[in-house]
Amino acid sequence: MGAFRVLSGAVVGVGVVVALVGCEPGAGLSTGAVAFTTDQTATRELEKQGLDVRWLTCTASYDDSKNSDDKQAGNKSSPSAHTVANVDCTGEDKKGREIKVTGKVTKEVSGKCVRGDLTAKVDGKEWFRVDVLGNCNAPDATPTPNSPVTDQPNQPGPTVTVTQTIWCQRDPECWPEGK
Repeated sequence: MGAFRVLSGAVVGVGVVVALVGCEPGAGLSTGAVAFTTDQTATRELEKQGLDVRWLTCTASYDDSKNSDDKQAGNKSSPSAHTVANVDCTGEDKKGREIKVTGKVTKEVSGKCVRGDLTAKVDGKEWFRVDVLGNCNAPDATPTPNSPVTDQPNQPGPTVTVTQTIWCQRDPECWPEGK
């Protein structure tokens, strides 16, 4: 059951990234994709280095200082391709220590890696500093055999369990139907 939760969470996460990518104008970096990929790859790297990550969440934004300078000069700039995204991640390890991952991302590769200048700190002490986080050459994710996600018709998909809670505060004779 735990594997199903992880897999379905990953599928939902990828769907969110795809949805966010479609909402950003122009070519260039997607803040949604940068945040998602940094979250996933930073968590894997921290755990690979022996840190038990309880949770980590990332946000990304564009450095619009160039655009604000143009606007102050009276130039109306059209949406342009963003080439740098600022990323800011916060989290906690299982010992309760604060995790921070921050930096600038110049490239994101299909959920596999981010390139730029990223620093991770645990309880204020530098844990790592990298220019690539993840494996940019990794193959695209494919479903594993016996996984609950399937592209094959006529194959059973995941089972959905629905739980209904019935509250009969004033009627002692009220019993739930079914099992």
